[in-house]
Amino acid sequence: MRWPNDEYREAFRALLDATDAELGFAPTRKQRAQEFEHMLSVNLFSPFDLGITPADYLPSGRSVCRVGGSDVDRVKKATHVAALSENLHGGASASRVAGEQLRLLSPLLAGQANPATRCALLEAIGNLSGVVAFSAFDIADYSEAERCFRFALWCADSAGSWELRATTLADMSRKVAYLGSADDALSLIELAQVRSDRLSATARAMLCALRAQFLAATGRAEGALTEVARADEHFAGRTPEADAPWLCYYDEAEHMGSTGKALIPVAETRGRIELAAPRIRRAVQLQSEAYPRSRTFSLARLATITMRLGDPCEAAAIGSRAAEKAKMFHSSRIRDELTVLARAASAHRGIEEVAELRHTIARSLKPVRI
Repeated sequence: MRWPNDEYREAFRALLDATDAELGFAPTRKQRAQEFEHMLSVNLFSPFDLGITPADYLPSGRSVCRVGGSDVDRVKKATHVAALSENLHGGASASRVAGEQLRLLSPLLAGQANPATRCALLEAIGNLSGVVAFSAFDIADYSEAERCFRFALWCADSAGSWELRATTLADMSRKVAYLGSADDALSLIELAQVRSDRLSATARAMLCALRAQFLAATGRAEGALTEVARADEHFAGRTPEADAPWLCYYDEAEHMGSTGKALIPVAETRGRIELAAPRIRRAVQLQSEAYPRSRTFSLARLATITMRLGDPCEAAAIGSRAAEKAKMFHSSRIRDELTVLARAASAHRGIEEVAELRHTIARSLKPVRI
């Protein structure tokens, strides 16, 4: 039987509402070789034996079921719902519900699929696992976060996805830095930057902004300033429509917030609030209703740096907005951010507005059932 020509393939696609890959119109030998080389180049940096599947989420052996594009879409939809819930409410409910979805959908990886569909499925499952991991991180379930981050990284390496690999390592670095090891976080972010030529400009901007944060946290102010400038350069050259779906959050608001956060230690060391505050203020202005938790972080950080370097009354007003918005979330990270603000406010507790802010934060930090 001869290979169907372009017209026949187009007719099959229209009739069956399927892609070439789903119809079994496999890529040419040359294309397959290129795909293999691409995956191999990622796998050379993998810490995993990719022939061994993670037992936590995948059944042993292969399934007889056939996996197609509709299955990939199911995973993407579950990921979108989970990410939306986490952004709106914090990690508690998202971690539980998305975790159940991950356990339900990850066995699809044991199904039969053509190479293109399998790669797409690995990326989709890896993205979902990353969302579950970050939700767990948000509520201080660090063991679950680490387990899901590692599964996401395994998926990225198995798919040969530089973009997902970099994003997963970046999120792992955030957790490590949050737990007090900025130097280890720096090592992870530099691992994420391996072969950055394979990454989009948005991904490179995000990685540089994080590297700037970790450099600043380890006292390397000049390095942090240089890295922020590099992040700005990458961000200016980005093409959002070409970005992977897991980078949709990294818009101008996120960039301003991330680079502003990186510059807070530098601003405090040099006593120059203008180094960081304008970026964070811009982030607050730009952050949409879809990302209320990000806006709350930005408000709390802006209040803290203003409390330390600026007008305490202005800081109290900003901080009150943050404390009010924080009631929306079940998030350990938000609570910790408010604790930092309360400590900064203690130096001005004789001011009525500041005293009221500290009282508001103290009430909001009472243990909550999640």
